[in-house]
Amino acid sequence: MEKLRMGILGSGIIAHTMARTVAGMENAVVAAVGSRNLESAQRFADEFGIEKAYGSYEQLAQDAALDLIYIATPHSRHFEDCMLCIENGRNVLCEKAFTANAKQAEKVFEAAEKKGVFITEAIWTRFMPQRFVLDEIIKSGVVGDISSLTADLGYSSEHIERLRKPELAGGALLDLGVYAINFALMAFGGDIKETISCCTKNEFGVDRSNCIIFRYADGRLAVLHSSMAANLDRRGIIYGSKGRIEFENINNCEGITVILNDGSTKRFDTPKQITGYEYEVEASRRAIAQGKRECDEMPHAESIKVMKIMDGLREQWGIRYPFE
Repeated sequence: MEKLRMGILGSGIIAHTMARTVAGMENAVVAAVGSRNLESAQRFADEFGIEKAYGSYEQLAQDAALDLIYIATPHSRHFEDCMLCIENGRNVLCEKAFTANAKQAEKVFEAAEKKGVFITEAIWTRFMPQRFVLDEIIKSGVVGDISSLTADLGYSSEHIERLRKPELAGGALLDLGVYAINFALMAFGGDIKETISCCTKNEFGVDRSNCIIFRYADGRLAVLHSSMAANLDRRGIIYGSKGRIEFENINNCEGITVILNDGSTKRFDTPKQITGYEYEVEASRRAIAQGKRECDEMPHAESIKVMKIMDGLREQWGIRYPFE
């Protein structure tokens, strides 16, 4: 594959970010966009110089010239939009949270396997270079015996419609908490023995803020916080007997600093990027070219694991979406 031909399903803010990203890449091009009406799709296509505009998601999914379709719709639509693309034989890069629950995720992966198409979750933090830098710092043992981590992510965003309503799979957890959970899994793995959590809900019954504690089998603790009610500091900090690792912005890393107990520090700067989305696109391009059905950076099993964790948290909080 010389250049990945991508279609974008949806024409909202995140779709604009992806189009802007791909415009700056050498190995990919946005060849088509699909929206719920042709006028919206055409405006999007004109803005980014995209060859084809479709007035329905179905038409986009039927375009056999596309190597990959990026799904940029609300969480509540991910399942049906993934299934639409899979049924038409299209490879898929689906925005996080991958689906609304684990059962949907499992059905999507089963359908993709039967159809023989590639699909992966676009959780960008799993693909970024700084994620792998963090892996190496932890493996080096520079901060000694690691006992705990903290991670938080929050933006004053509860005015956004898709986050407010349960019918849109809203709440802080699927939009923001998913990053804190993924940070914990990347740093400590998934051998979680106990989960303690609580949340506060908005007037529609979804979580506006939440706190989560994972107790791991080896005794380590991960303390997580996400909120759509306030701007949090977005930091992930890993604590060891000889010092700590500060990961600045778990949503889009702005740098990593190792701070040792003796006062010495070492800084790991983030490489220059277009937006950060380019890494998941390039990983998908490579995987498809190699005939893979998933990305090594975010295997299907990890997406299901994250969804099951979030299902369990919502069960603790008594939050159920109307379509479940």
